[in-house]
Amino acid sequence: MPRGVATPEPRQHLFAAVERVIVGEGPSRLTSRAVTREAGVATGLLFSHFTNFDEFLVGYAVDRSFQLASAVAGLPTRAGSATVTENLSEIGQALPLDTLVTMTRLMAYRPGITAGVESVLGDGNAGLQPVERAIARYLTTEQQLGRLPASADPEALALVVTGVLHHLALTDGTSPVAAGRLHRAIAALTDGFPTVAQ
Repeated sequence: MPRGVATPEPRQHLFAAVERVIVGEGPSRLTSRAVTREAGVATGLLFSHFTNFDEFLVGYAVDRSFQLASAVAGLPTRAGSATVTENLSEIGQALPLDTLVTMTRLMAYRPGITAGVESVLGDGNAGLQPVERAIARYLTTEQQLGRLPASADPEALALVVTGVLHHLALTDGTSPVAAGRLHRAIAALTDGFPTVAQ
């Protein structure tokens, strides 16, 4: 972007550049210069909005943690419709893949970011934590409807599904095979679950 040209929504423009750098090159290549170069802006633009690079990364992670939570907020309301397998598989479509991959890799590479996010959003609200809770609430409701066996542990199942998402983000990245692998893993977890409320 040429100098002197206004950047619309500069924070979001820079946040999108973070995702392109991490998805394309990995978190070890993430620097303020790499982000601004990817965004096509002067380095000064980043520091006109954030005190330092760490504050910028926390700002990114806060924004995207909120985005991930919003993407699955409606999952519990799907209880009783479609099948448990289908509803859980759709999480992979609801979550923005570049964001999921970036957040997973960034927070694994720089675990201190979690504390920064939680200082803004509250404990348990960084990265995939809200996703795990939404899945647990959904599965608890399905259990109340009789579509999840009474012996099942909704919180443990939610942890497993979230773990699968985390693993796929670390290994498959944005590859189109990730959605199929997620569906197969969830189908294996939910094999034998009732398909209608009982």
